Amino acid sequence: MFDERDREVLCAIVQSYINNPDPVGSRFITRKYAFSLSSASIRNIMSDLEEMGFLRQPHTSAGRVPTDKGYRFYVDYLCSHEQQYDNRAFFNEITRELESIKNDIDVLLSETTKRLSNFSHYLGVALSPKSGSATFNRITLLKHRRNHVVTVLFTDEGLVRNKVVDVDFDLTQRDLNRIASYLNSEFYGYNLNDIRTKIVREMSEEKILCDTLISRAIRICREVLSSPSGNIFISGFSEVLGLPDFSDVEKIKEISRAMEDKHLIIKLLDKFSESAKDEVQVIIGSENSLAGMKGFSIVAATYKEGSRPVGSVGVIGPTRMDYSKTIAMVDIVSKFITKVIEGK
Repeated sequence: MFDERDREVLCAIVQSYINNPDPVGSRFITRKYAFSLSSASIRNIMSDLEEMGFLRQPHTSAGRVPTDKGYRFYVDYLCSHEQQYDNRAFFNEITRELESIKNDIDVLLSETTKRLSNFSHYLGVALSPKSGSATFNRITLLKHRRNHVVTVLFTDEGLVRNKVVDVDFDLTQRDLNRIASYLNSEFYGYNLNDIRTKIVREMSEEKILCDTLISRAIRICREVLSSPSGNIFISGFSEVLGLPDFSDVEKIKEISRAMEDKHLIIKLLDKFSESAKDEVQVIIGSENSLAGMKGFSIVAATYKEGSRPVGSVGVIGPTRMDYSKTIAMVDIVSKFITKVIEGK
């Protein structure tokens, strides 16, 4: 049987272990929490919880630590009982510091991940909006060294995308202005997926091959639109290394591999981006379908344009995560970014 007292004891153990990464003993729980139970009774409950797979004992005579199943129960219990973390300080800083950069989505997401990491001490991660369904408004091209062009793409949805494009030909700023003028007149009002299709078709036409300027315009535009899945932003490696969970070499290697394999994180965040759920989602350790992420927990949420999810933002950290605090922060930033995109 799993009664309310068992639930309370389990949550107390998980919270105690989150606060201090030492195995939790029955005597500590008896002293810390007013359960009106003896140490022996608490020990029996802990033994039952271990048999049910919610706790484990790292070694003989040690206290218990939560399993992924234990963390999952704890998170679901928090959500079902609407346990609220006091997030006013984080909310005030986010709204104050990010308000001035809200018109550039990539800069906004980059700074948001830094704030998430600073407050949580985990990795802050974000995936920028998939650009396929956005509507082309205009593009600006700026010369940057001999073979580099800075491109600034504006969409009708108010998103701004910056990218440095490598070119194998030299262009003056006057040439770039003419190219931008051509692209703006040719593609205004198209969504970006349609533009990609149009570019593929036009690059095969003879008139493009004969017109050097148009050919170069099309090639630059293709480079600008070459990442339809969005950009990935990750901050906080130094913050994570300060956690006791990453005090040994193997754990450091594990988190380093996760950061280096950005395609893995993109794949993970893509799943969140495709979700229509409004609430923050939590994936704990072994629940993750991606093998390289099974040692971590992920707390993430989508941000939207209207009712349509367009990107995701969240935190990656150890399974011994302060879930209450992290869920509250991710909820704040996802809603803030949604308001920015919707222009509210």
